[in-house]
Amino acid sequence: MRLVGTEVPVLGSDSVIWIELSVPTAPTGRDAFAPLPEDYASCSALADPPSYLIWRIHKASPHALELLHISPQQEFPRTGLRILFSDALSPFAFVCPNESNLGSRSPYLLYAMTVSGVAFMFQLRHISSYTSSSSSIFPASDFVELDVRTFLSRGRITSIAATSGCLLVGTDDGSLVSLKLGSLLPTVPGFLHELRDDSGIGRLLGFMSRVKPAGGVQDLVMQDMHGKKLVFALHADGLLRVWDLFLNSRILSHTLNIPSLPGGMLKKMWVGDANNEMNVIPLAILYRNSMEDTMETIDVFGIHFGIGERSILSVKTLIQNIHIEEGGCIDTQLSSDDIWILKENGLVYRSLFHANTDEEEELGYTLQEEFVADQLFQSPERFSDDLLWITCSLLPLVKDNAVPLLSSIFLDRLLHPGVFNDSVLRATMMDYNRCLTDSELESLTIDGVKKEILLLVEYEGVNEAMQTTFYRWKNFCNRYFHYWCKNNAPLGLLPQLPDGGVGLVRKSSISFFRSLEEIELLVTGSDEINDIVRFSFSSSDNGVESEVLAEIFGCMNSIGQQFGKAASAVLYEVLVTMPSITSDEIFSSLLKTLQTGYSAKGVSANVSDVAWEKDPIDHKSLRRFSTDILLTLRQLSNKASSWGKVLEVVEGYLKLFVPHKVVQKMDDQVSLNICTSIVVQATSQIAKMMFESASDILLFLSYLVHLSGQINMSQDDVSRIRLELVPMIQEIIAEWLIIHFFAATPSESYAVEDFSSQLSSLKIDSNSDRRSWDEKLGRSDFVLAFILLLSSHSFSEGLDMSLLDPQVVTSTVRRFTSWIIWGLNGDDSSAFLSHSTELALILIRHGQYKAAELLLSMVEAHSRKEYSSASLQNASSDWCVVHHLLGCCLLHQAHALHGFMKERKISDAVRCFFRASSGKDAARALQKLSPETGLPPLRFPDCASPAAWKLHYYQWVMQIFEQHNISEGASQFSFAALEQVDEALNQRIDGYDGDTLNESATAISGRLWANVFKFTLDLNNFYDAYCAIISNPDEESKHICLRRFINVLFEHGALKILSNGQLPSIGLMEKVEQELFWKAERSDILMKQNPYKFLYSFEMHRHNWRKAASYLYRYTARLRTETSLRDNQQSFLSLQERLNGLSAAINALHLVRPAHAWIEPPPEDISLQHEPYPSKKPRKAVESQAAAKSIQPQYYSYLDIEKLEREFVMTSAEYLLSLSNVKWSYSGSPAAPSELVDILVQTNLYDMAFTVLLKFWKNSGLKRELERVFSAMSLKCCPNAVGSPVTGKDFKRQGLLLTSTINEAAVPGLSDMGSRNPQYTGNSHWEILELYLGRYKDFHARLPVVVAETLLRTDSQIELPLWLVRMFKGNRKDTSWGMAGHELNPASLFQLFVDYGRYTEATHLLLEYIESFASVRPAHLIHRKRPSAVWFPYTTVERLWCHLEQLTRSDEMAGRWQKLQKLLHAALLSHLKQLKVDSEDALSSAVN
Repeated sequence: MRLVGTEVPVLGSDSVIWIELSVPTAPTGRDAFAPLPEDYASCSALADPPSYLIWRIHKASPHALELLHISPQQEFPRTGLRILFSDALSPFAFVCPNESNLGSRSPYLLYAMTVSGVAFMFQLRHISSYTSSSSSIFPASDFVELDVRTFLSRGRITSIAATSGCLLVGTDDGSLVSLKLGSLLPTVPGFLHELRDDSGIGRLLGFMSRVKPAGGVQDLVMQDMHGKKLVFALHADGLLRVWDLFLNSRILSHTLNIPSLPGGMLKKMWVGDANNEMNVIPLAILYRNSMEDTMETIDVFGIHFGIGERSILSVKTLIQNIHIEEGGCIDTQLSSDDIWILKENGLVYRSLFHANTDEEEELGYTLQEEFVADQLFQSPERFSDDLLWITCSLLPLVKDNAVPLLSSIFLDRLLHPGVFNDSVLRATMMDYNRCLTDSELESLTIDGVKKEILLLVEYEGVNEAMQTTFYRWKNFCNRYFHYWCKNNAPLGLLPQLPDGGVGLVRKSSISFFRSLEEIELLVTGSDEINDIVRFSFSSSDNGVESEVLAEIFGCMNSIGQQFGKAASAVLYEVLVTMPSITSDEIFSSLLKTLQTGYSAKGVSANVSDVAWEKDPIDHKSLRRFSTDILLTLRQLSNKASSWGKVLEVVEGYLKLFVPHKVVQKMDDQVSLNICTSIVVQATSQIAKMMFESASDILLFLSYLVHLSGQINMSQDDVSRIRLELVPMIQEIIAEWLIIHFFAATPSESYAVEDFSSQLSSLKIDSNSDRRSWDEKLGRSDFVLAFILLLSSHSFSEGLDMSLLDPQVVTSTVRRFTSWIIWGLNGDDSSAFLSHSTELALILIRHGQYKAAELLLSMVEAHSRKEYSSASLQNASSDWCVVHHLLGCCLLHQAHALHGFMKERKISDAVRCFFRASSGKDAARALQKLSPETGLPPLRFPDCASPAAWKLHYYQWVMQIFEQHNISEGASQFSFAALEQVDEALNQRIDGYDGDTLNESATAISGRLWANVFKFTLDLNNFYDAYCAIISNPDEESKHICLRRFINVLFEHGALKILSNGQLPSIGLMEKVEQELFWKAERSDILMKQNPYKFLYSFEMHRHNWRKAASYLYRYTARLRTETSLRDNQQSFLSLQERLNGLSAAINALHLVRPAHAWIEPPPEDISLQHEPYPSKKPRKAVESQAAAKSIQPQYYSYLDIEKLEREFVMTSAEYLLSLSNVKWSYSGSPAAPSELVDILVQTNLYDMAFTVLLKFWKNSGLKRELERVFSAMSLKCCPNAVGSPVTGKDFKRQGLLLTSTINEAAVPGLSDMGSRNPQYTGNSHWEILELYLGRYKDFHARLPVVVAETLLRTDSQIELPLWLVRMFKGNRKDTSWGMAGHELNPASLFQLFVDYGRYTEATHLLLEYIESFASVRPAHLIHRKRPSAVWFPYTTVERLWCHLEQLTRSDEMAGRWQKLQKLLHAALLSHLKQLKVDSEDALSSAVN
């Protein structure tokens, strides 16, 4: 069998979303009456041009019938219909047009049958219409249910067939029953008809024909022929009968001549279309020779027919006998002249009729299983272990990227189109206890799928040994391949298509077949080498060249066996993901391996016994290989007569690898359909094979050069290989690498933050097809090649047929690959470089930045091989475009990255942009770029000088970096542009640039330095930003930057760097101070990190004490005026800040000499109408500030420490009052605030009240205010006083200064401060009065008199506290006599008693002092007798006597008053007598 083609899966056919509808019937629960479930699939052609409705039944889920409607002109449907039955289904279904109800909403009829014998006929709508249905139940009005068992009297159903309006069943007793299901009701006569073998004459005479009963019906096939509906029935005994269904008559009964019968087993029958030229209907029978025999055979018979009123059929002799030796037969499709046989291991094609039977030949098509096994390293050669060893041998090149490289190889192959399958991945993940629903898996983009797989395989991190990671990947791929073969097994063939192609239905996908390319035929051995040589070599000696080429193939196979098929996998991945590593370095490492074998360096000993056993085996095979290859190469040289002849053969062979050049025709845009999917997948297969084969040739030639001395190769031949053949192969490898990259790399979805790409993807002015495929970006089945196809105008021809035949697929792939490599016109000039930039622009236009980066990196790496860097820059301006676009791609990706990866992308982008600017004719080439790429256009005159061009380009790149918010790169190109300013301007002066630069050097430099400032400031490099301000020659720009600098420092809380000496001053400190003050004056006064505070620290650091105090006082003044209308909490904060500010200002002035310790008061207002910049101050704050200042007069011409201290005291009082919820505001008046003292006393803030008194009053004024305060305090002790608190409120003690600031988190606790202070009620007022009276009586001695007088005046009967009485009495001394004393004396108390009617207390007080006078000790007697030694208030005593006499006469308590009068009388008599004696003694002593 000769291989001529291979399977091509339709991308996306494995990810269908099923709409499930249940048939509302109850399960029968009966035994099987019809064929048991098995895997089954087929389809029906429904229109012309045909569309196909495919149905599938799975043995694993026998209750479900899946329906898919595909059309070649449309893309593969994303949704399918799954009908769920209550009973299991027999392997039968049939779909046909609904002829009886044309134009209805149900254009199709579907027949199905359950194993219980219940038949269903569904009226199907278009499958897309079920998508919008909200019900999960199939409409009862759209189907008919029929129990076939009730119509059969005997036997069970063994075979089923159907046509429009008729259901035909065959039973195990050989009978055939026709049911008019869909055309007649079951109760109507004629609904049931049994096809019998009765002859016409027998029926007429009433006798039954005596014929031998036929065996059970094995298979039924309905076939249309010349307007007749024929029924072919195959019976188990080999009898073939054909019936005319319309006439209900048998037209053929023939026993087939099958040698194995009896004893054999018939399995299946197929009937082909009529061959009108030969009047033959092909018929194929599948059978086994015996039950034990596993080999199956297909016999193809020819049934001769005649055309006329009556069909005459006869069976001709056997046409073909086909033995299926390997793999059982799954399905067969028979046409009028050929047969397709689907086996488990491949698809076979045979032509039925040949003029010469000797020319019969089987043509084979490989299945996708072979491709998947190759992709997942599942071939029996065990080359997956070779992958590990090859990767280990590349460790010096890849270094720390070995494990990521290994994972990338497996990931890319798992996600390769045609390998990746949703259901297979889900089943594999179940083995790892990872469960994803269909919707979850469907929602994953390709990046999401990669993360899920990596999570399963590398779940312990990437720091493990490479061998451990490898064997985990190997185990995962083994599981995946097992489930792939299980869940995606082939079920059946689609009917042969009009264009000669054939389709394959698998369990979870659909595919078609294509023919192989010439190289594929040659590599697989399907074509003779002579055929290839005849068309590829110019020499006439084809025989020798064929033999030489065969020997070359043998050598390449020998070398390839040393590496397995893993070498090309590693080479592809390295060239794509690591373009810095060249193919020369990789092949050098592989050649070293051929010399010394695999190195076990870096491989742990416990990874695999197989791996360690491989090492000594490889050394043995390596020695054998070295010997054999030397002998083979010498024989090759001898056979070709010289190495030059061998190289000519190799060069001729290489021509087959060059992509075909096809001149494309401009046409309409290609639509996304099944045809494009087949072309893309076929392209990836062909490109993979081309890449691998070209790599084998390069390895072979490299090995020839390596052994040149041992095989007698001349230096001329070695030079020819190195200078001609190797570059040629490298270019071929690069071309097919790019083609395969496009055809196998999934697209990436738009990033979430990429608003511009998403906006462009809307394509409002485009058709719906173009908008629809934008939504597919990021899915595994939508590769980059789709973007190229759908963006081109040259592939609609050949893609709009019903379905592609194998040859058309291959020819279309050639056109597509030609356009990728050579462009639309197939032009050779700089094709590889220039057209690659066009492809990259297409990718960039559709947001595929990563893919464009990889493409351009591969192109750039290949270009470095062809030329040196300098020659390449001078040779082509396309080199500049490559680096320019590469920089744009890197920049866009860096925007979404973080950490090290972002820094790396940025540095690479910077390097690319610098390289792009340095190429020859860069300006002209870059300005030709299409604006559709989404990049800002480069508009610059061609006559510009190199320096002016670089200046312009660097500014353009700077803007691109700025748009992506990447300040690192933008700052670099700002500096680079600055370096070009002077040179560009000098060349303008020389007349080079004309008017391209119409700005001055100062303006350009100022703008660029402003940009440097902005970008460095964005990076929080404050030192560099400040240096940029200093370097800016434009004063206006410098001023703006400085203001911005201050604002940013303020926002970041980094203003302290201005005062810590880190920044150079260079004359900017005054401007800094002005900007800070400007910022402070226009900022909210209560904002965090207030600029006034920084101005204070700024000036303190510079030892400007007075300025520091002035700024901080300005802060407090604004707080006083602007926060007066705020709420309570803000008032608390404001008062705290005012206290702290005043305290700091006072401290600052204390550092100044007393004569200069003063500041100027702040101005009344700042005009906001003439500001050069808009104010950021809130409008309400401005209005409140203006209102407060409009009513506030200017009291002081200067402010010294004394005035600040007074304001501090007043602010402290206001703060304490605010804590007591008492509203009072300081107006700034220097007058003594008596009303404030009253409020403080009423609020029980006595300490603060006395502080205010002592600060604002002196001398008599202070005494007067003290008397008033203590009088008020005394009133609080009187229960009967008006307004006196009987039960006290919550009053606060002293709390003069608080150190908390506006930023403290304890601010909400200010309102709770009162609860921490003691409460004063009842007797507590006496204690307070006693405390403060004892403290302040030294300031004014009459304060106790004021207190006592206030108490008695308020309540004449009040009981004076003992401590107060003791203050009057004082400490008695032996030297003091009577009631005399200072301002505070007993006489004062005595007088108060008398004045306020306290006669009893007055009498007792007087008697106390009289008795004290009389009872003096002898030792002190001499002192008493001195002149004026004793004094009593005799006038007051006389008043007391008079009051007592009056009370005695008029009062009801006369007895009491008489008693007091008598006591007083006796005491006075005694006292006067004593005074008389003492007076006489004093006179006598004076005379003496």
